[in-house]
Amino acid sequence: MRIAVSFNRVPPTLLRGESADRISEEGAEVEAEAVCRTLSEIGYEPAPVPLGEDIEAFVRELRLCSPAIVFNLCEGFWGDSRKEMHVAALLELLGYTYTGAPPLCLGLTQDKARTKDLLVRHGLPTPGYALARVGEAFPKALDLCWPLFVKPRFEDASLGITSESIVETEEALHRRIRYIHETYHQDALMEEFIEGREFNAALIGSAPFETLPLSEIRFGKGLARPIVSYDGKWREDSSEYQKTQPLCPAPLRSREDLLLRDVSLRACKLLGCRDYARVDIRLRDGVPYILEVNANPDISPEAGLARAARAGRISYHNLIERIVTMALKRKENVHAKA
Repeated sequence: MRIAVSFNRVPPTLLRGESADRISEEGAEVEAEAVCRTLSEIGYEPAPVPLGEDIEAFVRELRLCSPAIVFNLCEGFWGDSRKEMHVAALLELLGYTYTGAPPLCLGLTQDKARTKDLLVRHGLPTPGYALARVGEAFPKALDLCWPLFVKPRFEDASLGITSESIVETEEALHRRIRYIHETYHQDALMEEFIEGREFNAALIGSAPFETLPLSEIRFGKGLARPIVSYDGKWREDSSEYQKTQPLCPAPLRSREDLLLRDVSLRACKLLGCRDYARVDIRLRDGVPYILEVNANPDISPEAGLARAARAGRISYHNLIERIVTMALKRKENVHAKA
């Protein structure tokens, strides 16, 4: 059975951000190589189909490939992560069954402010927040508890996150907002910084979801701030990377474990995640504050979701097989209803 593995290429010059952001931007191709290799090892015929600047060429290659399903690893289009949802929508318009989240889910979770609006509306805990929009005056007073965490509204993979993202004064706040506006060309999300333990909750499935063993992010001594910065996530030669270490399964009391699993399940159901997802949470005083919902997390063999799967006795081969099986089941259901 032939399976197309789609992933996004990165333009020679990034549209926005820092030059070092290319490390994470190029991760989709590395991820695709691992998925193709694994699909081949478990008996499928993988066909890598990169999405570059030419959409027509992408469509032609998909049609020539004639896959049973598409393993969709695209995280944007030609350097624009906000177009992640459009790739999934294109696959739907072309009539392909694909793995991962549907367009609406990808669009909602890409927008951190909209995600938080929905979480609050449905009674799920998330840090207090406000937006500093591009072109509008900086906020003079905020009804939020300091310090504040300032991040790009639409990015993921810790893009735009450094120790300077945590601000404690109006001057530092304005400086960071200006940085987000000028470097990433988008609104800045300001949220209350939650002091506490940080966890990743990985889920697979859709209806129902299965929560994998929880992972804790341990921050070593000497870090300027106990956060997952861009360097801490991607730059292996950095001090921040060495001092930002995951521990899976996380040491938690039974009640805490159930609480974190419950809020992550509710968040994924609310936002319409599918096949696999990750929820980032900070636990403070028994309250699990949802930081982000990632509907398209990295599923490379050494990434967090695969690590959680291994802790749950699901090998990487089995993880990929399960994702393929879920997509094939959707295809069967569509044909059965036709």
